Amino acid sequence: MTTRSRLMLPLFALLLAIPAILSATPAPPAAHPAYLHALSDLRHARAHLHVPGSGSRTEHEEQAIREIDEAINEIKKSSIDDGKDLNDHPPVDSKLDRAGRLHRALELVDKAHRDVSEEEDDRFAQGLQQRALLHIDRAHNYIKEAIEARP
Repeated sequence: MTTRSRLMLPLFALLLAIPAILSATPAPPAAHPAYLHALSDLRHARAHLHVPGSGSRTEHEEQAIREIDEAINEIKKSSIDDGKDLNDHPPVDSKLDRAGRLHRALELVDKAHRDVSEEEDDRFAQGLQQRALLHIDRAHNYIKEAIEARP
């Protein structure tokens, strides 16, 4: 056996072992599934507020979108990231008028609030959780104001 062959043998064995190791390692359980649900709900609420071609948005709607974006960012800072972008959400019901979309956005923001409110033991995550809840609550208030301002 040549020197080169002896050097290549361990590398070849390693390359063969990698797929076996990767397939044998179970996927870690989803961390904070409630936060993942909240991310999905927040994106969906944002979509109801940011429907392209639905006319101009009010300042309340714009503020709610900004607060939702901030809440999403806070959740992602706690290492809860599903890798989806803001536009990855269930489709918005095209039958809903603006008032219907605002009410649906409010329901989704409230649902996200319940999810994020679950008990958190990690002190670092508690601070992020409180900031996320602050932004979610602000979004809730802006959406309520947008609903009340509608004729």
